Amino acid sequence: MPVLERTASAVVTAAPPIMVAVGMWFGWTGDLLGWQDLLILALTYMVIGTGVTVGFHRLLTHRSFKCSPLLRAAFAALGSAAAEGPVIDWVATHRRHHQFSDADGDPHSPHGHGSGWRGAVAGLVHAHVGWVFSEMEVADEQRYAKDLLADPLLRFVDQTFVLWVIAGLAAAFGLGVALTGSVAGGLTALLWGGAARIFFMHHATFSINSLCHFFGKQAYATGDESRNLAWLAIPTWGEAWHNNHHAFPTSYRHGLRRWQIDPAAGVIRLLEMVGLAWDVVRVDERRIEGKAVPQSA
Repeated sequence: MPVLERTASAVVTAAPPIMVAVGMWFGWTGDLLGWQDLLILALTYMVIGTGVTVGFHRLLTHRSFKCSPLLRAAFAALGSAAAEGPVIDWVATHRRHHQFSDADGDPHSPHGHGSGWRGAVAGLVHAHVGWVFSEMEVADEQRYAKDLLADPLLRFVDQTFVLWVIAGLAAAFGLGVALTGSVAGGLTALLWGGAARIFFMHHATFSINSLCHFFGKQAYATGDESRNLAWLAIPTWGEAWHNNHHAFPTSYRHGLRRWQIDPAAGVIRLLEMVGLAWDVVRVDERRIEGKAVPQSA
């Protein structure tokens, strides 16, 4: 990874938590946190989070459904606003993760970093955020995302990644001004709907890489350490049913049971109902049952 990219990764990863800490301090002691800020944080988290979960992950990485080229590009732009990296690089990295899940070649497995509690901590740190600063080339886009490189609209979104990050920040600022009628309100909205939203969204995604390959339950035989973490399902928009996902990667639903909350699957289902999504991938119940791990009494 070139020095410029490592520096950019450091800034994007480190700056939001610093700004959030400052905001929380002044919000506790002053007036930097109002109901408008919380509303904008929730709205931007849900909308831009959909760009990552539905767009980057289920649509572009795993082809769980099809949609028009313009909607594909819109999802890619929305996901780019999360500041988790350009879309083609994100997809290539995730596809490589699935190919080598928890084995040599996995970009962010928490396993294989030593024994005992020290090895466990080192692995979790690496999987959560350490891999972002790695010297290695995470994934070859020509190998892992050739289909996206062939799409002119997605190449454009990928090459203009910074603009979509700025657009996400500008949207938070604009909402703040609209709701409060002041530039000061726009600036506090920029803090919470911008920096805080990026911080929370980053660590929700990072938690899939780390926590969901270390803690939780394995309902299906996958040959790796992927696990389901129910308490993480809502903040990750359904992505924390991670063992389910590794068992059936192309399924549009990660929450395979009725009680497994999966908001991203609900978005895809709604798109299908209104004709904006088609060829939605569903897994036959017999396949699901056939891969289930017997549960002890």
